[in-house]
Amino acid sequence: MKHPRPSWTRPLAVRLALPLLAALLVIPPALLLPAAAAAQEAPASQSPRQRIAFNDGWRFHLGDPDGNSAPYLYDVRPDVKKSADGKVADAMPEEAARIARAGATVLKPWILPTGNPFIRDPSKRHARPDGDPPIDAPFARADFNDSAWRAVRLPHDWAIEGPFLTTGPYGGMGRLKTWGPAWYRNKITVTQADQGKSIFLDVDGAMAYASVWVNGRLAGGWPYGYNSFRIDLTRWLKPGTNQLAIRLDNPPESARWYPGAGLYRNVWLTKTAPLHVGQWGVRVTTPQVSAQAARVAWQVTLDNDGAAPADAEVTTQLYALDDKGRITGAAVASMTSPRAAVAAGASTTLAGEATLANPRLWGPPPHQKPHRYTAVTTVRQGDRIVDRYETPFGIRELRFDPDRGLVVNGEHVPIRGVNNHHDLGALGAAFNARAAERQLEMLVEMGANALRMSHNPPDPQLLELTDRMGIVVMDEVFDSWQRKKTPLDFHLIFPDWHEQDLRAMIRRDRNHPSIVMWSVGNEVGEQYTGEDGAAIGRELVRIAHEEDGTRPATTAMNYAKADMPLPGTMDVISLNYQGTGIRTLPGQFPAFRAKFPDKVILHTESASALSSRGEYQFPVPGVLSAAVRPGAGGDPKTQQVSSYELFAADFGSSADRAFASLDQNPYTAGEFVWTGFDYLGEPTPYYGARSSYSGIIDLAGFKKDRFYAYQARWRPELPMVHILPHWTWPERVGEVTPVHVFTSGDEAELFVNGKSQGRQKKAPYAYRLRWDFVTYEPGTIEVVAYKDGKEWARSSVKTARAPAALQASADHTSIAGDGRDLSFITVKIVDEAGLPAPRANNRVRFTVEGPAELVATDNGDATSFTSFQSPERTAFNGLVLGIVRAKLGAKGPITVRVTADGLQATTVALRAQGG
Repeated sequence: MKHPRPSWTRPLAVRLALPLLAALLVIPPALLLPAAAAAQEAPASQSPRQRIAFNDGWRFHLGDPDGNSAPYLYDVRPDVKKSADGKVADAMPEEAARIARAGATVLKPWILPTGNPFIRDPSKRHARPDGDPPIDAPFARADFNDSAWRAVRLPHDWAIEGPFLTTGPYGGMGRLKTWGPAWYRNKITVTQADQGKSIFLDVDGAMAYASVWVNGRLAGGWPYGYNSFRIDLTRWLKPGTNQLAIRLDNPPESARWYPGAGLYRNVWLTKTAPLHVGQWGVRVTTPQVSAQAARVAWQVTLDNDGAAPADAEVTTQLYALDDKGRITGAAVASMTSPRAAVAAGASTTLAGEATLANPRLWGPPPHQKPHRYTAVTTVRQGDRIVDRYETPFGIRELRFDPDRGLVVNGEHVPIRGVNNHHDLGALGAAFNARAAERQLEMLVEMGANALRMSHNPPDPQLLELTDRMGIVVMDEVFDSWQRKKTPLDFHLIFPDWHEQDLRAMIRRDRNHPSIVMWSVGNEVGEQYTGEDGAAIGRELVRIAHEEDGTRPATTAMNYAKADMPLPGTMDVISLNYQGTGIRTLPGQFPAFRAKFPDKVILHTESASALSSRGEYQFPVPGVLSAAVRPGAGGDPKTQQVSSYELFAADFGSSADRAFASLDQNPYTAGEFVWTGFDYLGEPTPYYGARSSYSGIIDLAGFKKDRFYAYQARWRPELPMVHILPHWTWPERVGEVTPVHVFTSGDEAELFVNGKSQGRQKKAPYAYRLRWDFVTYEPGTIEVVAYKDGKEWARSSVKTARAPAALQASADHTSIAGDGRDLSFITVKIVDEAGLPAPRANNRVRFTVEGPAELVATDNGDATSFTSFQSPERTAFNGLVLGIVRAKLGAKGPITVRVTADGLQATTVALRAQGG
């Protein structure tokens, strides 16, 4: 299948004129439509394309036949003799190990051709070997009896079930076994109505080294576990029932965090006429945008899988979408292209454009709204409609200004962002749209407006959410290039697959209005290799520009300095920690500014502050920022980090210090904090734990004190004040117990049992107010915050008595009966007066009555090895989380009962709304 260079591609100097990069329009690909948009499609008689959810009916098995994996390996892997778990997170990546491949039979030659549509140079594409691999794969055969295998519904992450690995070097990957072969099997029925159609398997993500088998034959695969991919099943299928099998083989030591395992994203069957819109085949841009008019341009790539040439006519209509992604009103523009001939087995690209008056622009709140449109592409062959394809997009102008940063539709938008890994806490890596939406809602409440996908392409549903919510995105493809960070990470396949993976990510995602830049790497080892590393960076940026000339490309650097070769190859200078300064090294913002005055400079990872929610350790040092050390921010015995929010990873800093570095260098575009949420794996500084400490919000979704530091900075218009620590310290009567305050005001006064402890005003480059010599006495502490001399906000904290009862609340009480929607139940332990008991650790039990099930529980404690599936869990500093899902098709009342020995029980009433 050919993928010719699109007609819109211009010379590089024209396409990327930074800092005045006019980023055109953007669209979520049509194959990734939300259900609401899909409901707007024409009747089936007019739209031969079918996109069928293929998540039900799967059988799952861990392990290969007879425990022998040798015949099924994608490629030979190096021997791993020593684990690197617990290695300093900013350690220099190492050279790739040399691998002896002589005489090895591997599946690689049969899998490489799957990536051919994403290899630009036809001479570099891969020919499939004659015949099938010389192996017999019983798990792939149609006559294999899989009735004893486990029935599962996708998305499925088998590793999250544990058990946790309590010993050994497994903290980096979350102390959950994610490695080893796994097989999934399902049936595909080809009916008379499918005669002559092209049939594709579309996988949104599979971890990892996927090989896809049809009726016992290897059809193709994709090694990288984070990218979406397509397998053309047409030639392998026969009328009637067909057996599909997918083998996955995530290696050990393949990541620095929890990668998850299994078919952890959606899987689809797509059926089309032979002449159809190609995979991710519609691209929309907006070359000119103003409030008065916008020029919308599009290119449509048609594939002809038939044996004869086909004459095609393409009509494109533009419609406005409402805030739920549904078509509203009549078409606002329409254009039909002249008929074009598409040769058999070939592709062609047709272009069109229209001008819209008074366009509804996409932009980030609070000053703009994320309006969207959709392009409806109808393909006719003669008088017949042979395809219909919807492509949501947004109209917006994007510029990058070296003196200000990001400018959207003429408005300067400081980047107030976070990094997030892809796991969803207790749910693991299996993507769930409601769980992701909950995370984004909390980040928006904090004041965040941006998200960096660290360090891999996300589930496409996450980008649908960021589009709808108006959150700007840095989309990232790789954590490593040719040099390795862990022995079996992506560096093993980078030489063969970097072009395919990068092009696939950009083609899938380039129409999302929320994406404002591409990242081709993170802290790669090629920072250390001078011009050799820069050559790789230059190649990746070139590929990104070829796929999308409307956005800049970057790579996040934690080592490369301004005078080194790699930074000069990037469109945007992205610094991890270097801006503030790493360890004893000074901040690098000024040096990069002097070297690259015409490039935007961005803090892609800032802070990496560490804390355990609700844990406060004494004494409290009078510092602004410090590395965690025993007795100074950290307790190696409990493996907890103090929540005074003064402590960080060795290479990082407190939020306060990161804020100051940005304010002292006002030309910076903003920051992506490491991280928005705690995540499974990489538990710096205590690798005996299961999950990280760097989140602003803990793994269960409970806010740490740091949440309010960011809210005070990012939402200065919001009257708020937050006090820490809690005030229940019976063993500290008469002892010094510092009180710190985060507020959007500019001064505050502290009272202890009504007695003033003094009124303080924020000093320049200070982001908290601190009373470090308060003597503890039970009762009430209260803070009154002021702004411009007037009272702005007030808050108080009271001493709690013994735990007496449970209080529970749901984030929403109505659950769709689609088998996916979730309700998150927060349980607080309180005293007899209803005050939170901030140190309670009672064991809490969940029971669900009605048409629903308890999916998982958590408490945010990084050291807890209780299974996430357990209905019982010890509270961590007074809080526990339960996650409930209505059963598929369920309707009716649900009661969640929460009990604990010695405490008054409680219930939460929910309702399932049917499928």
